[in-house]
Amino acid sequence: MHTREEKLEAFGRVLDVLDTLREKCPWDRKQTNESLRPNTIEETYELCDALIKDDVQNICKELGDVLLHVCFYAKIGQEKEQFDMADVCHKLCDKLIFRHPHVYGDAVAETAGDVLKSWELIKQKEKGGNKTVLSGVPTSLPSVIKAERIQEKAQNVGFDWEKKEDVWTKVQEELAELRAEIEKGDAQHSEEEFGDYMFSLINMARLYHINPDNALERTNQKFIRRFNYVEAKAKEQGRNLKDMTLGEMDELWNEAKGVMVNGLMG
Repeated sequence: MHTREEKLEAFGRVLDVLDTLREKCPWDRKQTNESLRPNTIEETYELCDALIKDDVQNICKELGDVLLHVCFYAKIGQEKEQFDMADVCHKLCDKLIFRHPHVYGDAVAETAGDVLKSWELIKQKEKGGNKTVLSGVPTSLPSVIKAERIQEKAQNVGFDWEKKEDVWTKVQEELAELRAEIEKGDAQHSEEEFGDYMFSLINMARLYHINPDNALERTNQKFIRRFNYVEAKAKEQGRNLKDMTLGEMDELWNEAKGVMVNGLMG
């Protein structure tokens, strides 16, 4: 691992390279906050992919790509005489110190739970901070992650189940309401009740320390692996999936499950 001095030198090198590119590369020179934003989102998702796969080499690479974007926005801010990378770093440090009075002050927090309980109250005290408990949840977050964040913030101010086991009653209640609307054929209310059911499931996951977004993505990847297996096997047989019966595809699907359980498939 590198020394502190080497890390600082490496970060300075990033800033120097970006300065050169911004001056001499036509593409880099024309970028704006608006043009970079879609790429930033893409780079963030690529980092998430690497994290989910626990791909160390790609985690390192994608972190660099995300860091580039952070530095790029700071560079644009500097050019507009609004702020620079030092301002970004100082604001981050100031915020971290302010939000950790149990480390930098006299407050006491023995567990991570203790920290979370005071987190929202601390943030609301910040100058220019969030005025309500839920105002800090970005509106553009993906829905599953947004629901989790909303519930966490409500929990941090004490709005939560007295016993986590009670959530199962709510899950069953929402499922029954969803089924009733579907059976009535009411599309609008079915969608509404489906949302309520999903929200209750995410609530249950939070209480039992399951990350719902990670869980769903693992299932997505599992489905992809199994379906790709089914498609590949059908191709080996010289067949097209569209021409196969559901029973024939189910047979290959169960075969794919067995292959993965036995560790022969990633």
